Amino acid sequence: MVTAAAISAMSFVDGHRDDLSSWTRTIFDFGETAWREYQSADWYVSRLRAEGFDVEAGSGGMPTAFCAHWTNKAGTNGEAPTVGMYAEYDAVPGNCQDASTVKSPRAGLNEHAGGHTDPHSGLGISSLGGLLATKAAMEKQGIAGTLRFTGEPAEKVRGSKPIHAAKGYYDGLDGMISFHPFYMLPLCNTVRWDTHCGAAYSMIYRLVCDQPERWGLSEGAPIPQSHSAVRAPGANDALMMMYMASKALRDSMLPHHGGWSISEAILTAGQATADNLPAALAEIQYMMRVPTIAMAEQVTADLDRNAEHAAAMTGCRVERHWVCKSRPGLANHAIAEITWEALSTVGAPRWSEAAKAIAREIQANSGVEAMEEPFIDECERLIAPQEAEAILRRDLPPSQINSTSDDYTDMTWHAPTVRFYVARPALKAPKNFAYPGWVMNALGGIPATIDPMVNCAAKTVALTALRLLEDEGARQRAKDEFIERTGGGVGGSKWIAPLCDYESPIHFRWPEYVTTARGREWWIPTGAQ
Repeated sequence: MVTAAAISAMSFVDGHRDDLSSWTRTIFDFGETAWREYQSADWYVSRLRAEGFDVEAGSGGMPTAFCAHWTNKAGTNGEAPTVGMYAEYDAVPGNCQDASTVKSPRAGLNEHAGGHTDPHSGLGISSLGGLLATKAAMEKQGIAGTLRFTGEPAEKVRGSKPIHAAKGYYDGLDGMISFHPFYMLPLCNTVRWDTHCGAAYSMIYRLVCDQPERWGLSEGAPIPQSHSAVRAPGANDALMMMYMASKALRDSMLPHHGGWSISEAILTAGQATADNLPAALAEIQYMMRVPTIAMAEQVTADLDRNAEHAAAMTGCRVERHWVCKSRPGLANHAIAEITWEALSTVGAPRWSEAAKAIAREIQANSGVEAMEEPFIDECERLIAPQEAEAILRRDLPPSQINSTSDDYTDMTWHAPTVRFYVARPALKAPKNFAYPGWVMNALGGIPATIDPMVNCAAKTVALTALRLLEDEGARQRAKDEFIERTGGGVGGSKWIAPLCDYESPIHFRWPEYVTTARGREWWIPTGAQ
């Protein structure tokens, strides 16, 4: 049954389509990357305060995170439920693309700057739209309860949620709603059922050559490390040894079954000096996406060993700094069913003829013959959670419980949590053809192509939240399942405690926008193509 509150919420979203569209484009154009989402976070904090929320900026010791609350006490004599939602807004370095039908970076930038790939710009505004629609319906229908909305930076490095979880920001929730634009079939317009995302560990190895004079004797040299003396290899050599050894040994780190991956990024290399001095500092970040915590611990041990030996061979010392330690996800069928009912009520997104004309133009500019129906058919279809689960399991061994990674999983250990997907625009392709990356990035910024996803997801978030607030029986079923799966709830016999035992890694050389005499630009100057 569609309640009066649900009708109010869907009407709110329909009445604020232009706002949601404008807001999505605003975050898209900011294009800020992990731990450096200053404008994006400020925008959310200002918007939420204007909407009547109490907002803690810089939550969890993270400058670009926040936690907002709003409570409606109408009609309650006791304790009212609390429902959580969240926004992500980090972009990805090297993916700067304008909201355009041709490959083109945003004005004043080059392609090396940040850009939204998933897109988190649409993810965050979808959730914000659902939050505001829920608030409006609660006010209109006199529904008691509290809404909690967290701002989650650095998702691409699984950054904020393990920290927020460890610091208690997900405690006391009756339900958490996690939305993400679809990123793989069959997870197009559906809800996760059993197989949730897995664990993720990420760390930075800092290799430091701060005592190069100890490397060898410099007979007759008046200064340490002179041009005529033997020189310590230094931090760059240590980094390259670490990089190559870990690449070479990767196949020996984990079994050859189950989905897992390890990737790396060099943050800092030397000091850009042309002198004969050895490089004093180099940093490399690793990210592992694995089904289990045990697998993450195994890879960490291997990387630690490689780092220690690389440092020893090059006259360096090594420091390990955590970026994230996130837990694998925990299913909750009761709340998944609530969200599936909400998504079924809303229906899959639909793309207008104007959106199709834009898609055809992109196809032509990509060297593909324009199609009458350019979007893949699944974008406008719902797929039942159990059916999506069955398809997803075809490529996984029976023993593998979790697959892929995303740090929403940390929320699942503190409250009944649902993970649902709505189709982002994706184009059909001829056989043996793959669109260049800029195409998906552009589709995520063009209002006509991304707005259908935002509106559908916002309504689904709101209907899920309202069901949790209004239906005590449904809320209790989700709580009972959470207690059963954790062996007693938070702290239960099967509960996994937060793994985060570190502060946010905000002081590293993360790529970012800078202000120079030339103005605001990406850290790789615009003229450096």
